[in-house]
Amino acid sequence: MAKINFGGVEESVITREEFPLSKAAEILKDETIAVIGYGVQGPGQAMNLRDNGFNVIVGQRKNSKTWDKAVADGWVPGKTLFEIEEACEKGTIIQYLLSDAGQIALWPTVKKHLTPGKALYFSHGFGITYKEKTGIVPPADVDVILVAPKGSGTSLRRMFVAGRGLNSSYAVFQDATGKAKDRVIALGIGVGSGYLFETDFKREVFSDLTGERGTLMGAIQGIFAAQYQVLREHGHTPSEAFNETIEELTQSLMPLVAENGMDWMYANCSTTAQRGALDWWKPFRDATLPVFEKLYSEVANGNEAQRSIDCNSKPDYREGLEKELKELRESEMWQAGAVVRQLRPENNK
Repeated sequence: MAKINFGGVEESVITREEFPLSKAAEILKDETIAVIGYGVQGPGQAMNLRDNGFNVIVGQRKNSKTWDKAVADGWVPGKTLFEIEEACEKGTIIQYLLSDAGQIALWPTVKKHLTPGKALYFSHGFGITYKEKTGIVPPADVDVILVAPKGSGTSLRRMFVAGRGLNSSYAVFQDATGKAKDRVIALGIGVGSGYLFETDFKREVFSDLTGERGTLMGAIQGIFAAQYQVLREHGHTPSEAFNETIEELTQSLMPLVAENGMDWMYANCSTTAQRGALDWWKPFRDATLPVFEKLYSEVANGNEAQRSIDCNSKPDYREGLEKELKELRESEMWQAGAVVRQLRPENNK
């Protein structure tokens, strides 16, 4: 492990240089990796593992849209694509990549195929951390491990194809075989991680739920909507409001932050922009800090988990989800965004 200093705090990380793909392949050479679920994380992880030379099969419900997607991605029925229960039986490592609600529903089926020595792999700590709510309690004679890419499965796949890696956390919840750590690190390298940093199931799910509801998705949409509304109410056009709120951020400024950090991005903007940003970031921090503190409390006490389970287990869950997404999609801000995206030069060649 490499010791890295993160702003004065030393952490251990695992890089692809110190744990190369060849080492991962040697560790997993006798394993059959069964990827259960082909929705958000499943396709990216499964295809990356396959392209890296690992023995991978996919388990999915037959005659479903995701079964058809798996076939389109090159998985062959009866050879590398199976019904879920058959894949669980064949797999020595079961990558449990269904939604949290889906994991709860399918757990009795998966559990009966967790024979001694197998590994149960998650990309989210939800099912294990909130076991009193989910009922997911693995048998004591299997490894229970986690690799959580810090992004969507789509991003994981796109970065892999581009020759890059998406950073991931990893954790060992239960080491029944003495091989759990080697297995989880090898899988982390296999799915295309840039580097791996250690966590545990509880910290992963607490940080993940906070991030999704916060700066990654919930808070950023809320801030976008508030600024766009203020600009529109003061007479700015949809195009101007969208460009100043979202397009400039995502297309120009955030790549600079990703390249060298926020201070570097500030230094490469106008002095007027620098002054305003330096003056206003702390008021925004102070205004949102109570919201983030409340959010973390709701995650830690299990209320967010229960709400997620209750909402996502309803028979009409997908219909309700589509209604809420439709509200976003058809809002003036994101309708303006659709037009702006079409006007980008790369879309007008």
